[in-house]
Amino acid sequence: MGVSAAFASVLASGRPQFNARVAEARRRTPGFAVEAFGAFLEASVDPLVAAVEAVDPARTGAVALAAFDVALVLTAQGRAGPGSRSPGVDRLWTEVLPRLARPIAQAPGELLGALSNAAIHLDGHAEVRGDEWRQRLAALGPRAPSAAALLDLGKLLAWRCGAAHFRAGALQAGDALPAELALAAIDGAPQTAWPEVRARFLADPWWSPDGQGRQAREVGAFTGFGGSFAEPPVLRVAPDGFWVRSGERCHLLVADAWGAVLLPATAEEFEAAPHDTKDAKVAVPTLKGSELVFAARTVALQGTLEGLQILADAHTAAVTSPYSHAIRLYALQ
Repeated sequence: MGVSAAFASVLASGRPQFNARVAEARRRTPGFAVEAFGAFLEASVDPLVAAVEAVDPARTGAVALAAFDVALVLTAQGRAGPGSRSPGVDRLWTEVLPRLARPIAQAPGELLGALSNAAIHLDGHAEVRGDEWRQRLAALGPRAPSAAALLDLGKLLAWRCGAAHFRAGALQAGDALPAELALAAIDGAPQTAWPEVRARFLADPWWSPDGQGRQAREVGAFTGFGGSFAEPPVLRVAPDGFWVRSGERCHLLVADAWGAVLLPATAEEFEAAPHDTKDAKVAVPTLKGSELVFAARTVALQGTLEGLQILADAHTAAVTSPYSHAIRLYALQ
């Protein structure tokens, strides 16, 4: 197929330097896949370079140079190109970045590295909807007024797509964005005020502008079926969620209206946590028959009810069973 005239011109003008970069990558990385690197340049880097050439020709060279270097690193790490461990990176470059040509032209080195790392991080969490993040970034990213705003938008959208552990940073990122863009990122009504929406988020992690955030969710499954838990999990309350132990592995479970994420934790953190919910202000739901009774509603439970563990923090109730590898999560209110 070959590459566009714009990219071909940049590669030809700096051929000795580019060849030297590839030779250095091969020296530092045994087994460096030159063919995968070339395929990534053609299929994923070239569309971005061509898009920049169309909107800001004066920045084509700078973007091509930065993209070449970032592509080298990604390929050397096995994160880009055919057969990579992170196919979401290729989708980011081919489906999203060309649409963000204007902000990328301002700061290509910073943005290409940061957005690629974000794609790798989000795709590393099965609970996070990485494809949705890419779709939303492609749709809203062109509205970002600057490179910094594009990064802030990426953080806010990552939270919107299930990265519950980004919550605090995402809200700060929203503060830095134009209000209409921040509201669009979280599906807020255009006529509402961002500070008002932000306050609602802070007051209740299970609140969402569309009213769908209070739906119960399940986290985890047996590792034999691609899940996270080798044994039925046991929980303890953490400051911002729940500590989880399954076999010899421990996690921190963080959940809110848009998702639930399992983060690495230590056995020491799990063991140091209280065994039960002891805060008198927390209304832990109770089990009556086959129903979980909350302050203002009941929820019918399915499956074996023997040995259920029911815990709650200030906003969330979590239920586990010795006969299941899943954790069920419910909004307290």
